Amino acid sequence: MDRFMTRAHRPRAAIILAAGQGTRMKSPLPKVLHPVGGRAMLDHAIDAAEALGCERIVVVVGDHSPSVRAHVVKRLGEAAIAVQDPPIGTGHAVRAAEAALAGFEGDVVVTYGDVPLLTAADIEPVFGGPDAGEDGITVIGFEARDPGAYGRLVMKGDTLAAITEAKEASAEVLALTLCNSGVMAAPAALLFELLAEVRNDNAKGEYYLTDVVELARRRGAATRVVHAPEDAVMGVNAQAELAVAEALFQTVQRETFLAAGVTMSAPDTVHFSYDTQIGGGTTIEPYVVFGPGAKIAGGARIRAFSHIEGATVAAGAEVGPYARLRPGADLGENAKVGNFVEVKNVKMGAGAKANHLAYLGDGEVGAGANIGAGTIFCNYDGFFKHRTTVGEGAFIGSNSALVAPVTIGAGAMVGSGSVITKNVDAGDLALGRGEQTAKPGWARRFMDSMRAKKAAKQ
Repeated sequence: MDRFMTRAHRPRAAIILAAGQGTRMKSPLPKVLHPVGGRAMLDHAIDAAEALGCERIVVVVGDHSPSVRAHVVKRLGEAAIAVQDPPIGTGHAVRAAEAALAGFEGDVVVTYGDVPLLTAADIEPVFGGPDAGEDGITVIGFEARDPGAYGRLVMKGDTLAAITEAKEASAEVLALTLCNSGVMAAPAALLFELLAEVRNDNAKGEYYLTDVVELARRRGAATRVVHAPEDAVMGVNAQAELAVAEALFQTVQRETFLAAGVTMSAPDTVHFSYDTQIGGGTTIEPYVVFGPGAKIAGGARIRAFSHIEGATVAAGAEVGPYARLRPGADLGENAKVGNFVEVKNVKMGAGAKANHLAYLGDGEVGAGANIGAGTIFCNYDGFFKHRTTVGEGAFIGSNSALVAPVTIGAGAMVGSGSVITKNVDAGDLALGRGEQTAKPGWARRFMDSMRAKKAAKQ
């Protein structure tokens, strides 16, 4: 392949560095597997690489985190794994991916598994366009509000002259606000040629990826900078930073949905996942949480303090307040799930209602059916799950237990307080409770007797 062909049209690969120990997180969960927006930070990085059209993605992991390796293998396969052992710098980490990219001819971008807000749109400029000029090293820089300990990007005109670490910088360089994100792109052959020349004659004895900029300049290769927002390139190394990243993610999600016509009276109290889908015209009341897999059609109403995950809500349906929709819940048009109702793996037809204090698990509720307060689908026998089917227009009286597997026919009724263990035919009334009896005067005699006993002891 012609390495000087237009960079925008060359094959792309990504190397994602995820071998860090993450000790500052002080958590048994590896740092890159901590979630932002309900998705592991590492998956955000992989998503960005896939959205860029990278035909090869290699994740550099450490032997100290087998769960990170397993996570990558499950998503991308064993071929996506490169191991850095021991961890001796970012340059060494990138070289660990060289064998996995053997034979690849194209551009490689180096990103990080702990930078969850960096999107494909932020990264795209490193590949340049039709007029991007000669091959070389491209670094993503950002204007820092507080440059602090960030490495500074020293420019000469449009050329990146040096990357200088803060502890080694002069006062003049420390005054610069253009900082290094760590994200870098170059043709694969050039990148690995330069990395082979990097030395570890520094205080830490590590191989630094940033050294390739000086090496590229020495051989006359181009060194350039493209810009990204500071928030997009923030890394997460501690729990406080994870919380900041989550807050930034939620801000973007809220702004996106508001712009799409979703009504939120208190948007700061509503929390979204990375894949939440909500149609315009939907109303969301305060303190609603969307877990992964929520799909809400336009015109639905989600009332306060509800939690929705892995569920689908059709137009005109109403959820809550204080409702929980678990994975597999599917509410049809104008269906209603009210306060303190939990629905899991149940499809509810158009206009079906469960207004309060019910558990519906594993089954189906037909259009227009009504589930009374206190009703439960008894779906688990201690070993297996079973299904409950409630037909169209059926009426289930309050405080009923439907013991699955069981079917309630269309238009049938179940009397309040019933325990139903057998199928009910369409149009029938089922009563599954003990017969009520009365004992005249018994309560009065009992109370008089007990009062007398209590008085005798005083």
